[in-house]
Amino acid sequence: MLDGACLSVAPGEVLGVVGPNGAGKTSLLRAGLGLMPLETGDARLAGRPVGELNPVERARLVGYLPQERRLAWNLPALDVAALGAPDLPPAQAMSVARERLERVGVADLADRGVLDMSGGERARVLLARLLATRAPLLVADEPVAGLDPDAQLLTLDLLRAEAMAGAAVVVTLHDLGLAARSCDRVMVLAHGRVAAEGAPIEALSPAVLASVFKLDGALIDTPAGLVVAARRGKTLSR
Repeated sequence: MLDGACLSVAPGEVLGVVGPNGAGKTSLLRAGLGLMPLETGDARLAGRPVGELNPVERARLVGYLPQERRLAWNLPALDVAALGAPDLPPAQAMSVARERLERVGVADLADRGVLDMSGGERARVLLARLLATRAPLLVADEPVAGLDPDAQLLTLDLLRAEAMAGAAVVVTLHDLGLAARSCDRVMVLAHGRVAAEGAPIEALSPAVLASVFKLDGALIDTPAGLVVAARRGKTLSR
């Protein structure tokens, strides 16, 4: 349940949305994309009310990678990735899909059925499908869940590259260290509300770590980048 949460993201920016389970992260993304109704408030894509956009217009504006990695058919990975480019002629869509599979490191699996893959391999194929959309807004809900550390960093580095090329990127994450490392701005949700927002060092302050995540710690700037040094703290009284 959302309660006054507001999200906006600019071209060239990676926005990380973090929070405990049930904080409203997925609901916020889906509401912003017009995939769930709003009782109050407004959702806009490129300044236009999302409800006024037809499916083709919406697909041109945003690519969405949902948290669930379910696929109904055992299509080859190349065909699945090409589904991200329905606006292109088939041969060109396949070319884009093959290049995106190469970028995510599974070009050798192009002809393998996605249901015959491991969960991590399938996640990379779905990331390739997202990248194949070439949309100005890319939204990924828990894209690194269940991936090994190398694949997690690859995924976030690829999304960062899309931002550097001009896309606006929104990603939900459970790993606060990855959020601090990979995001320009972090939004912390708690009970459907925005508890903090800003640069990682600001949004993930010791007070926020304690009140929202029940962690006793802080975000530390190291030669390898920002890391969260924390341990389980005592639940704070409200």
